[in-house]
Formats: sequence, C-alpha cells, structure tokens
Amino acid sequence: MFSLIPGILALAGNISGGWFTLANFIFSLVILGILEVFLGNDRSNGHTAKSDPFPTAILYGHVLLHTAVVASLFYGIFNGKLQGYFILTAALSSAVEAGSGAIVIAHELVHKMNVQSRIAGKYMLAISGNIYFYVHHLRIHHKYVGMARDAATARKGESLYAFAWRTVWEQLVQAWDSEANRLQKVGKTPISFQNEIVLNLLLQFLILCLIGTFCGLTGLLVYFFYIIVANFLLEYVNYIEHYGLIRNADEKVGYNHSWNSDKKVSRFMLIDLSRHADHHFYPSKPYHILNTTENGPVLPGGYASMILPALIPPWWFATMHQALEKYSLIKEIEENKFNEIKG
Repeated sequence: MFSLIPGILALAGNISGGWFTLANFIFSLVILGILEVFLGNDRSNGHTAKSDPFPTAILYGHVLLHTAVVASLFYGIFNGKLQGYFILTAALSSAVEAGSGAIVIAHELVHKMNVQSRIAGKYMLAISGNIYFYVHHLRIHHKYVGMARDAATARKGESLYAFAWRTVWEQLVQAWDSEANRLQKVGKTPISFQNEIVLNLLLQFLILCLIGTFCGLTGLLVYFFYIIVANFLLEYVNYIEHYGLIRNADEKVGYNHSWNSDKKVSRFMLIDLSRHADHHFYPSKPYHILNTTENGPVLPGGYASMILPALIPPWWFATMHQALEKYSLIKEIEENKFNEIKG
C-alpha cells in the first residue's frame, strides 16, 4: 500500500495548488532516494496466496487514483486553481506519479491473462501518453531481452540520454511491424482499428481534443510535458533493468539477464518490479509472489537511488561497469564449481 503514497501526494498537490504541487516530485525523486540508502534490503519471500484478492485490489486502487491525479491536474488548469509556474510544478509531480506509478501498474495489469485487467492496463498507458509499450513489451521485449533485437535493452557504454533517444523510436517501429505482421497473417490491412498502435494514436487524439477544448493551448503544452517526463521515467526503468547484460541467440531467458534489487523502497513503492529477474523467468507471475534470486546480477542500489547516477553518465558507467565485472567474476566462479562437480 506504500505504492499509493505518490499518487495521493500528487492529487493533494493538484487540489491544493501552490508549493504543495511539488510534494510528490520531492518525495519520489529525492526523499525515497535518500531513504533507500539507509533502509537496506528485504530479501524475504513470505507471500500471501497467489489467489489473494487484496494485491489485485491495490492495482485497481491505482487505476482510480491515477485517473483522479490526471483529472485534477487539468481541472486545476481549467478552473484557475493552478496558475503560473505552479502549473508546471503540478504537471511535474503528476508526471512523476505516472512514470513511477501508473505505468508500473499498467505493466502488471497487461501481463495478466483476463480481459478486464489488460483493458485497465491499456487505459493506464493511454492516459500516460504511451502508444507502444503494450505491444512491444509483451511480444518483443520478453522474447528478445538481452539481445540486439530488443530495443528496450540498454547496451554497455550507452548513456541514459542516448538510450532514451534511441529506444522510443525503435520500440515504436518494432511495435508497428509486429502489429502489421499480425494483421497481414489474417488478411487484414495494418491501417485499421484492429491495429493496437492505430487505436492508441486515436485515443491520444481524443485526449488532445478534450484537453484542448477545456484547457486550451496551456493544457496541450502541459500534456506534452507530462507525457515526456512520464515516459522518460519509463525508459529510465527499462535502462537500469537490463543494462549491459547480454543473451546469446540460442540461450533461454534466465535469472542472469536482468538486474535485481531487494531494496525495501524499490520493492514496496514499485510493487516488486525490482525483482525483475523472477518476472522475466515467469512473466505471468503476479507481483506479490515474485521471489528474490540467489546468484543473478544485483544492482548496486535500488530504482530510487540509482536515478541520480543514471542522469550523470560518468558516475553511472563507473558504478555499473564495476558491477558488471563483479557479476562476471561471480558467474565464472560458479561455472567452474559446476564443471568440477560435473567432472
């Protein structure tokens, strides 16, 4: 339930106006990063039952909460509660909640097999301004993670800025190609309402029309700013999850193809997204029963505390390349032990 705090702060800021509009930005990107350094890890695997309804209720609580955050942002612009630079600070806090909250929840929902969860996940992606994630993540990223064919895998030596610039376009192209191939196989044209990308573009157009009608040019500029920040945070998450890890073409996805973190802040604020290795090994596994890994690569920090190094490339490279070398050494030792036992 701690994961609901950023949304509550963003909503309160949008309703209150003034400097409180910065509350979620400061909480999510400053306070959590500091807390993560001091609160340490939680490697426990004590889970509730797989069928427990409460973890799913939290997901749908996020859907309602993020809807309220977005609605309050533009209603605040419409009724004049948010004015001047407080429009920008409110948009910033709302976008941080979208990128570190709503899209994380959408990721969990689109992995579920039932129709209503996938619709809810698509809805969360739509109001966060993302048109490619649903197709690319499920069909391409999970299939080719760690390979050059996966646009969402960051390469060693690639800065966050270079990755973000490259990956958005490449994911969009790959997602479009995937949809076009799917429709052509059943004898349908890619330019149709059955194309997920076309539908997402239409949804974005409708959202723009709605915002433009009630909030004018200011509202449209705020929405574009909100989309850029939210999806930059999404790509930051993609960046740190698989940075520098390589998978061979004939190699199955394993625990060694994702960076893991058991930092308490990342675990509980991001509904265990940081247990990413287990997620890739079992993509349909609900977030509340994901396990830690024993021998896979471990991030030097958590998702909250690694954002500052990621924004400063020399710091990031020094930290992560050392972690890559450490993991390579551990992996080599484990392989040697295995070969000795086998021999």
